[in-house]
Amino acid sequence: MKFYSTNDKELRVTFREAVMKGLSDDGGLFMPETIPAFDKTFIENIDKYSLSEIAFEIISKYTSDDLTEDKLHEIVKSSFTFESPVKILSDNLGILELFHGPTLAFKDFGARFMARTMGYFAKDLDKELNILVATSGDTGSAVASGFYNVEGINVFILYPSGKVSSNQEKQLTTYGNNIIALEIDGTFDDCQKIVKTAFLDNDIKNKLYLSSANSINIARLLPQSVYYAEAFKQLKELNKEIVFSVPSGNLGNITAGLIAKKMGLPVSKFISATNMNNVFTEFIESGKFNPRKSVATLSNAMDVGNPSNLSRIIELYDDDLELIKVDVDSSTYNDETTKLAIKEVSENFNYTIDPHGAIGYLALKKFYEDNDPSNYIGVVLETAHPAKFKEVAESVLGKEIIIPERLDSCLHKEKNSIKISKNFEDVKKYLLS
Repeated sequence: MKFYSTNDKELRVTFREAVMKGLSDDGGLFMPETIPAFDKTFIENIDKYSLSEIAFEIISKYTSDDLTEDKLHEIVKSSFTFESPVKILSDNLGILELFHGPTLAFKDFGARFMARTMGYFAKDLDKELNILVATSGDTGSAVASGFYNVEGINVFILYPSGKVSSNQEKQLTTYGNNIIALEIDGTFDDCQKIVKTAFLDNDIKNKLYLSSANSINIARLLPQSVYYAEAFKQLKELNKEIVFSVPSGNLGNITAGLIAKKMGLPVSKFISATNMNNVFTEFIESGKFNPRKSVATLSNAMDVGNPSNLSRIIELYDDDLELIKVDVDSSTYNDETTKLAIKEVSENFNYTIDPHGAIGYLALKKFYEDNDPSNYIGVVLETAHPAKFKEVAESVLGKEIIIPERLDSCLHKEKNSIKISKNFEDVKKYLLS
């Protein structure tokens, strides 16, 4: 299996090269040259597979040229060590809980796999690998956790100052050692632009071996397909059509689900649920992509005004908007409706949902306005534990949110970040120093 750039279909690299580069030299994202199909028996017998075995079945189809079966088994077994249960709240509503990893967010799945894979590949390098990652919240902590003390790898986390929750900030700024937090005076889009520009800057490329840990890196993306298959396994006996409602920002999460569907996972529909940074919703409705400066919302991990993975979705569907719309719906919600949804889910189902999941819930409700709910089991992806947004949840619900120990332990540590302007030259000067 080779991977091509979304900017040049003639360019071909191996899985190893795609992972270690992160971004193509021409600024494109790497895509597999084909989407391999699942064996029919895999879907039929998926209930007999463990989570790590499902991961192996999916990921091995892309990595066999660069990872032996034994090495891939080793990596997935040490990466997929926590559950991703579907909590059934009603006959047509389920919550896929993706917050049972070490940093309480769905990005733990991809970050842990990527860290172990890159750590293995980095052993053959004659110099240190420097990873740049932009975060609007949860990516930073997941990557920090996954790469912490990995020999031969330094991680620079760029996050927008004042635009992540206090709990998220503590998670990504308290590791130290090989994890460096760069607090950027700007938005997530500014951080993402800096990262992409760094990959194209000759001075940096000549001095530093760079890679990325955002969902632009194929090693972050592919493992996220796994929990869609795990959810299907848990819902198979219901014999209902499955709809996934996916809180969406940079579009990596929904892209991973669409890849799983293209491989043969039986999914009826994906819903891209957006906050007021609704660039993708507008694209689905009009076919026009109008990137713009992001605005701050309660669902900060979705505060993206120029989603990178849209180029991958366009590739998956051969730049055919009507084909995309067959598989994908999208709707958008503001902070006030988000708060109402958090309260509604608590009152109706006795379940505490975070602001991102709340938007997913609202988008699923809208889908049911136009489709008979009895035909479906709608699954909302709960991408982060509500304790990561403790202030919001407590103010809406008027009750205390218990903080899990693995989050609480970092809240008492000292924040350690380096403040830098959003000017690329300032970040470049720091990196080269």
